[in-house]
Amino acid sequence: MPYVSRDALGKVIALSEDKAEGLAENLPASHPDILDFLFRDTDGERASARFLASDLAFIRVVEDLVAVLVEKRVIAFTDLPAAAQDKLLDRRSMRSYLSGVSGVFGADGEGKII
Repeated sequence: MPYVSRDALGKVIALSEDKAEGLAENLPASHPDILDFLFRDTDGERASARFLASDLAFIRVVEDLVAVLVEKRVIAFTDLPAAAQDKLLDRRSMRSYLSGVSGVFGADGEGKII
């Protein structure tokens, strides 16, 4: 378990395997403060936020890829694990709902009465 040093705001600013002056607090490696320190860019922005944004965009790519493979009969939807099927169906349902909600507003920005 690493030892940490914190700044005046309580943010982790240093890690060490060994206890040393200013590094007295011992935290598990999976502690959120340590993960925040490890994934923070030099400008303070969390690198993990960029990964998350990238992952969210990539999820749609994977969904589309699965749809194409199923459509071309390269794989059967039922070949996927049940958990994957559930997630894909749930996301398809959410996307369908959201596309219906976005249709509530006309192309000219005028709201429709529903």
